[in-house]
Amino acid sequence: MVEIKSKLQTALDNFFEAAKLEKGDILVVGCSTSEVLGEKIGSSGSLECAKVIFDCLQAKCSQSGVFLAAQCCEHLNRAIVIEKEAYLYHRLDSRVNAVPQIHAGGSFATTVYQGFKNPVVVEHIKADAGIDIGDTFIGMHLKEVAVPVRVGVTTVGEAHLTCARTRYKYIGGERAVYDAKLN
Repeated sequence: MVEIKSKLQTALDNFFEAAKLEKGDILVVGCSTSEVLGEKIGSSGSLECAKVIFDCLQAKCSQSGVFLAAQCCEHLNRAIVIEKEAYLYHRLDSRVNAVPQIHAGGSFATTVYQGFKNPVVVEHIKADAGIDIGDTFIGMHLKEVAVPVRVGVTTVGEAHLTCARTRYKYIGGERAVYDAKLN
């Protein structure tokens, strides 16, 4: 667990620097603790591992003023756990009635639900950035246009790690001029 925490903290420091997230942005995270521990996704979730990962993410997001959102597993249709404050701030809809459990939502989403002050579950969001730990496919919850972010860390435990931020769409054609600050 010490190595998992260390690698994740390094990845988060690098990611937050590169992604340039702003206060109020949403970071969606999908995490298979089974994959982190070297097992097949969905086969052997770990609340202990999920707690280590949640604590790292929550600390970094709180420090940065970014809202953390956790993707549930396929048994809850990849619904999202988010703080009610974020739900209201972003005027989200699609709230659903579900409480993640280890085998229906996953260990990570269960831990996040239990760790948040006032959790709500929504069917979908459009987050500003995302971290995928263990190939959980968070892309459906990212705004257009997603851009990969390399963080110098490719695994957390045994799980594959990918990160993405989003940017505004480029519209126009060869005559268009774009604001470099918005890339």
